[in-house]
Amino acid sequence: MIVNGQQETLGTPISVTELIEQRGLRPERVAIELNGDIVPRNKRSEVMLHDGDTVEIVTFVQGG
Repeated sequence: MIVNGQQETLGTPISVTELIEQRGLRPERVAIELNGDIVPRNKRSEVMLHDGDTVEIVTFVQGG
């Protein structure tokens, strides 16, 4: 699996929610793109990640 351009190996498939939790990210502040498609927030726990997937995690930062 490639996450933000970096190769990673999964032992077993995990959900998008699990990936967010593992990275210590705030779910309400990230958008997830999986293989070119945005994963809706309400589907994150259902969508499973596998080796061979490409994931982009975009973190929203408030600025001023």
